Amino acid sequence: MSKIAILTPDPADPSYAGQWPQVLEVLKAALIAAGLDVHPEAWTDHANDASGLKDYDLILPVIVWGYHRDHALWLKACDLWKREGLPLANSADTLMWNSDKAYLQGLIDHGIPMAATRFVERVTARDIDMAFDDLASDVLIVKPTISAGAYRTLRLDRNSDWALKLAKAPEGAAMIQSYLPTIETEGETSLLFFGGELSHVVNKRPLKGEFRIQVQFGGQYQALDSAPPEALALAQQVLKAFGGDLLYARIDLTRDETGRWVLMEAELIEPDFYLAAAPKAGARFAEAVKARL
Repeated sequence: MSKIAILTPDPADPSYAGQWPQVLEVLKAALIAAGLDVHPEAWTDHANDASGLKDYDLILPVIVWGYHRDHALWLKACDLWKREGLPLANSADTLMWNSDKAYLQGLIDHGIPMAATRFVERVTARDIDMAFDDLASDVLIVKPTISAGAYRTLRLDRNSDWALKLAKAPEGAAMIQSYLPTIETEGETSLLFFGGELSHVVNKRPLKGEFRIQVQFGGQYQALDSAPPEALALAQQVLKAFGGDLLYARIDLTRDETGRWVLMEAELIEPDFYLAAAPKAGARFAEAVKARL
């Protein structure tokens, strides 16, 4: 029987304590039902010594929520796992590269459509003032390039006293984007791929008046019967741009004001697979894992 490790957050980190155990149990159940021997392992326990992971046939870093809180340790761990030749899926190089949203600049350069975006080393009032004009938008989104779960993410309105909000702005490198109001009306659509094949599609919508679609902010998730053809074509274009052998990927998309599909994010580290909204997808992930083994 193949032995599988699922990497999880540091148990001492309370940030996701109410969420990740339930996600883990659903994922474990799907893998065990497929005949796999599954063990949770806190990634922080193996950041300095990888010997505890060497007996596993495959290591899945799919619940490592919180890595952005100690990004230096995350990079150190990934580098160690790479040097030790551990059987990670996705690869250590992917885990390092995808952990900083600066990767999106490479996709923009690759011709992937996104909201108008600027990257800055540190957010200042001058950066925001210029971005309103440079990005031709009266509403901006500001977020750290190393973040998760809408951490320190702000929505700034040109016509409000936005400077007061900058006290909660990202403290280091950040991205500034034009706000897409379609998030409030159409939400964000996630396409989940296992072994390179589309598994399922989930639409996520925020509460009225909210712009964050995460469950902790009241986001509502619903599985769709199929992917809109244009969205699927864009997601496949994004996957092709990576050029890597990905076991899993979640591609988050939305429409802009013209109706064009644009990329929000490509999650290749710890994507929530939204198995509560699409219960049958767990079995498809298990089959992809077995195929990889």
